[in-house]
Amino acid sequence: MKQQSPKSTRRVAVCAMLCALGVVLLYLGSLIEVLDISMAVIASLFAVFAVIEYGGAYPWLVYAVTSVLSLLLLPSKLPALLYAGFFGYYPILKEKIERRMARGVGFLCKLGIFLLALGVMLFMSVYLLSGTDTLFAVPMLVAIFAGLACVTFVVYDLALTRLITLYLYRLRDRFRRQK
Repeated sequence: MKQQSPKSTRRVAVCAMLCALGVVLLYLGSLIEVLDISMAVIASLFAVFAVIEYGGAYPWLVYAVTSVLSLLLLPSKLPALLYAGFFGYYPILKEKIERRMARGVGFLCKLGIFLLALGVMLFMSVYLLSGTDTLFAVPMLVAIFAGLACVTFVVYDLALTRLITLYLYRLRDRFRRQK
């Protein structure tokens, strides 16, 4: 039997705690329905932490485990669907896109990913989950909704960038283990 290093054991343990905290936050958003979107956004910060500190497959594992557990355990599935449908994997893709692409092209790519995720979630809501399709019967309302969603995405992306910068330059040293 192959022996695991203490470093990889620590990483798995921290990622398991990140998953547990993410599920707890999504559960809180499920109980208090006003907080469903905001708790999905806050739970996505745990994926940011995993991207910065560990990289590799760990952030994807945090996303997958948090998504599956929250979809199975939460009484109201909206926060889990928001997390699994966009907010959980977006910070991981954001790091990959910003590292490999120019600023303008990267932003367009991120906006395209958001619009694709939004379209898939709306399609699932209207046609698969028999949601309210009266809102989407009028094309003007769809355009207004998409426009407001894009503005919200830009604010979310800028806020996420600022939080990542704050963590990297001010808070990261506080979370490191003191020897």
